[in-house]
Amino acid sequence: MSFSVSVENIKCNGCATSIRNKLAEHEGVRAVEVDVAEGRVSIDADEASRNDLVAALAHMGYPEVGSVEGFKAATSKAKSFVSCAVGRIDNMTHG
Repeated sequence: MSFSVSVENIKCNGCATSIRNKLAEHEGVRAVEVDVAEGRVSIDADEASRNDLVAALAHMGYPEVGSVEGFKAATSKAKSFVSCAVGRIDNMTHG
């Protein structure tokens, strides 16, 4: 079963790489696609794992659209910046 999550803060392919790599570590995740332009993450996994995966995205700095306000939003942007940088480095070192 697949589902999509619209998230905040996806800026580039580095972000997308970080998201794909981190979500792939979760049990039951079969595939992850990231649409940078739309800010959408499509996940092939059991629908029952949706809440855990949305929480993982938020922890990485990519909260679901409409779920974070105020100070938490600033914290999420900082986390996404770090995640983006890690993804860019990973892209450069692994192709």
